[in-house]
Amino acid sequence: MHTIEESERAALPPSMARQVGYEPLSSVLPTRILDGYGRDRAPAGLDTLVIESDRLRATVLPGLGGRIHSLHHKPTGRELLYTNPVLQPADFALNGAWFSGGIEWNIGATGHTTLSCAPVHAAVVPAPDGGEMLRLWEWERLRDTPFQVDLWLPEGSDFLYVGARTRNPHDRTVPVYWWSNIAVPEEERTRVLVPAEETWHFGYERSLRRIPVPHWRDADRSYPLRSEFPADYFYEVPVEARKWIASLDEHGQGLVQTSTDLLRGRKLFVWGHGPGGRRWQQWLTEPGTPGYAEIQAGLARTQLEHIPLEAGEEFAWLEAYGPLDADPAAVHGDDWDAARAEVEGRLETALPRADVDAAYAAWRPYADTDPAEPRLATGSGWGALEVVRGGHLLPGTPFPEDTLGEEQQPWLELLKTGRLPDPGRAADAGRGPDGPERDGFGGTPPGPTLVSAAWRDQLECAPSGPMTDYHLGIAQWHAGDHAQAVRSWERSCAAAETPWALRCLAVADAYDAATGLYPQRAADRFLAAVERVSDGHALAALIREAVPVLLAADRPADARAVLDRLPPEERARGRCRLLHARILVAEGDREAARAVFTEGDGFEVDDLREGDEILNDTWSSITDAPIPDRYEFRMRPA
Repeated sequence: MHTIEESERAALPPSMARQVGYEPLSSVLPTRILDGYGRDRAPAGLDTLVIESDRLRATVLPGLGGRIHSLHHKPTGRELLYTNPVLQPADFALNGAWFSGGIEWNIGATGHTTLSCAPVHAAVVPAPDGGEMLRLWEWERLRDTPFQVDLWLPEGSDFLYVGARTRNPHDRTVPVYWWSNIAVPEEERTRVLVPAEETWHFGYERSLRRIPVPHWRDADRSYPLRSEFPADYFYEVPVEARKWIASLDEHGQGLVQTSTDLLRGRKLFVWGHGPGGRRWQQWLTEPGTPGYAEIQAGLARTQLEHIPLEAGEEFAWLEAYGPLDADPAAVHGDDWDAARAEVEGRLETALPRADVDAAYAAWRPYADTDPAEPRLATGSGWGALEVVRGGHLLPGTPFPEDTLGEEQQPWLELLKTGRLPDPGRAADAGRGPDGPERDGFGGTPPGPTLVSAAWRDQLECAPSGPMTDYHLGIAQWHAGDHAQAVRSWERSCAAAETPWALRCLAVADAYDAATGLYPQRAADRFLAAVERVSDGHALAALIREAVPVLLAADRPADARAVLDRLPPEERARGRCRLLHARILVAEGDREAARAVFTEGDGFEVDDLREGDEILNDTWSSITDAPIPDRYEFRMRPA
């Protein structure tokens, strides 16, 4: 969703235009889509790590990206963040599952990180003041860059200190993206203040424009609820200005975030007061709970940009989060200069700019200190695999081989033997003893694919086989070599016609179908893939992908037959009910399609994507009547 037209990019300031056009993502590989969640809620326990001082208590979720769930100020009893009372995943992360609330560390590429609902490593390290820090670290797979976040609470201080670092261990320049995303309570009189007079407004109609702060189009946009539609406001903070952003309530109380100057960007995200934004807020939490806005801090001016990090170099900075009390008359006055001067003055009293710089300097020698054993939490094994492959030396963020797991084992074998294992290469190809055809991967779906240039080279040098050619094709497609990818998948199918390679060929045909080339062949290959899948979860995912392709090929009967293969409990899910409505529209039965939306309590599409207007589009193909409120998720003007 966060893209703009090339003509609009060319009109931006030169440095911003370069970074907006620098290495945008074409896919979320090598990570995979996380969509195995619903909306049926039940009590559950979450692993937490708590750091505490005499003034503050911070609660961290190591299994969910290292997010700070809560920041509690003890003297006043105030919660400084928006803390979501539910853990409700929704399709907002780059790779699917994301949830709202707290402070998250967005690294990798434009959007919510692929680590939103993934574990990170955690351990204790010495802090600069003689106490202890909580270190969180992982290997960010989109850009192949390790990062760390060090959290500590100096005794007697009202501020949480955060030392952050991302490194480039490679012999090439890599694109880097970082935004610390802070959810704060949103009320009618909540105001967000920042040292800026202009901001870049980005709406979901995909336009980026420079506008004044705070007033624009007859509204004071520093109050989140005075915007109608969801929008990003990327502030033009002067280079020489102190970097900070604050969210304060009607009493002038709230949270302030400040940092060393490297973290130059500041942003406000609002849901707005329109029906789509309100619906999303309800969707992400539960009825009766207050809304939230997001204040953010990043390496660039906007989130459309990526920044080059040279080989062997690193970006490092320090952030501080704490309570702020300011004069409410000044905070909410009509004089914007006076309002922000009041806040900046209070911040300077509470935490001088020089103290932030000094804390950063004191932290830097500790950033390379290896964490103590045992680890408090363990992340993935992908960092260990990359260290084995690349021989990287990363003091402070160890990725030991004992973290290698089942998903990494085939790739470790490829490194050691030059061959990727093809389970069941001969025995499982063709028809099984009981008649149904089995695939050539040992009867189970293939594991994750690695797509970097280094791993593609390994695959290209390995002996051909159904598994190797399947993974090689994905790596080639990711690199933009679509013709070679198709050839690899065709070799994989020739050795063992698996549903997974067939599905890849179908996706390739569907991609070309956008130009009118192969819509029928895409449909045929999806049907063939569906026939060969026995795994229930894989079958459901494949059918959800196949039905729109069959409808695009004008084959509603095949789409219905495929959807009917699912068990009743799967067909009852919202995504499948939406697909059923689309099939009915294709068959010409608009009344029945409308009934899918209106009968009973209707349905909920668990994995509805941020900005996706498929509900509106399907409804408008049925009737000219306004869409029912429960389906209104539109994030831009109609």
